[in-house]
Amino acid sequence: MANNSTDLPVFDTSVPRADDVSDATKEMVSEMASAADYFELLKPRVMSLVVFTTLIGMIMAPTGADGGVHPVVAFTALLLIALGAGASGALNMWYDADIDANMERTRTRPIPSGRVSKDSALGFGLTLSAGSVMCLGVFVNWLSAGLLAFTIFFYAVVYTVWLKRHTAQNIVIGGAAGAFPPVVGWAAATGTVDVLPVLMFAIIFFWTPPHFWALALLKNKDYTENNIPMMPVVAGSKNTRFQILAYSLVMAGFAALPALLGHAGLFYALFSTALSAVFVAMSFWLFIAPDARQAAASKALFAYSILYLFLLFAGFPADKLIGI
Repeated sequence: MANNSTDLPVFDTSVPRADDVSDATKEMVSEMASAADYFELLKPRVMSLVVFTTLIGMIMAPTGADGGVHPVVAFTALLLIALGAGASGALNMWYDADIDANMERTRTRPIPSGRVSKDSALGFGLTLSAGSVMCLGVFVNWLSAGLLAFTIFFYAVVYTVWLKRHTAQNIVIGGAAGAFPPVVGWAAATGTVDVLPVLMFAIIFFWTPPHFWALALLKNKDYTENNIPMMPVVAGSKNTRFQILAYSLVMAGFAALPALLGHAGLFYALFSTALSAVFVAMSFWLFIAPDARQAAASKALFAYSILYLFLLFAGFPADKLIGI
């Protein structure tokens, strides 16, 4: 975009001039802006989902005779897992800086906008990755640390470097990275892995394609222009919408399994069924929607998919609390 001086806004003269502000204040503002830029590298919106599903994995883990994991240890684990997930996001932004600069949705990210250099982002991501894994191993347990390390590697290398630019199955396979947090949380609380966190993994794994493909349908032009083989680019809109419906049905089946296998009660069974029924209905509407309504249907499904996962996972501790 051209930097034309005539496009610059005219500021009100009542705003203090830069030389009227103390050096200490200017330095503080600069440091705060820098911290905000680095925080943005962590993909905080994605990290919020990671934190939530990790927390649910911890809450649902059996407490045992000793009363379970100490709250300080649990908080430490949650923080380190969040930082590890954020570190993988920073590495993703480092590698994808070239295409991020060309896409409307991502061109304002810290690296393409020039607020953080690529080298700084790489160093930040690598340092945070190593630090979060090592600290999780030392202060919590090495099983959760190993799972976190694998999650970071899977997202930053397997998905970002290998899958994203080379196959339309990038989101399907790469979705495993986003599905690990409840397993890591459970492992952090117990030092083991059991059936319920594996079912949670499966729910998120099959939730990811319809969630992301709904967005990809809306951003198809960006992906096409940047030669990223997302499903709508490779298979077309109709096939993608069919696959969204198919994955939604599989996801709904896995969402029902915790209750069917005795790992959740009646409340979860009814609650998850209602949530999944809406998800499948919205996926079906997207599949049959006329061309003029497809964008609205995609946007609605994308928004609901986020709400769905938060509510579904909140249903686990709610069911445990209600006890029916």
